[in-house]
Amino acid sequence: MTTAFYIIAAIVLVGALYYVVPFAVGAFLRYRGTRVITCPETREPAAVEVDSRHAAATAALGDIDLRLKHCSRWPEKKDCGQECLLQIEISPEECLLRNIIARWYRDKSCVLCGKPFGEINWFDHKPAIIDDNAVTHEWGEIAPEKVPAAMETHLPVCWDCHVAETLRRISPELVTERDWESVARLTR
Repeated sequence: MTTAFYIIAAIVLVGALYYVVPFAVGAFLRYRGTRVITCPETREPAAVEVDSRHAAATAALGDIDLRLKHCSRWPEKKDCGQECLLQIEISPEECLLRNIIARWYRDKSCVLCGKPFGEINWFDHKPAIIDDNAVTHEWGEIAPEKVPAAMETHLPVCWDCHVAETLRRISPELVTERDWESVARLTR
């Protein structure tokens, strides 16, 4: 009797995992990451993070229950009604910060070298931006809720130009500026 019980329990467990785990993992992956939403109270951008573990656990039980883990307006407004979650429920991918930034680069080229951006690589060679003082910045230097404003005032720069401009700014003695027309004449 005990062997049969363990076999039945194992079958039930495997079946439950087969049906439950995909929902939980899918919810976790869908709702993780920083999002930029429009705060219903202020009508200004705010950066939020959904509690993706809670979303995964509730998805495994049936209905997904979203709640915030972090908001750029906290701790002052920690007791808000979290009405902004509706924006995430309706369109979770549209408000994801990395998707917002990737869409901004679409059909753009680096303002310094002219190279088109194409597909954005978020693991290395991340694109940057340049401000009106000709200083380049990585997106990580900008608070997520300030990203929409930065997109209005800054221009796109590729990784290579960002690295070169940063080196010029930090250690100009290590940079040799070349007159490429003179170099071309010497090599003819």
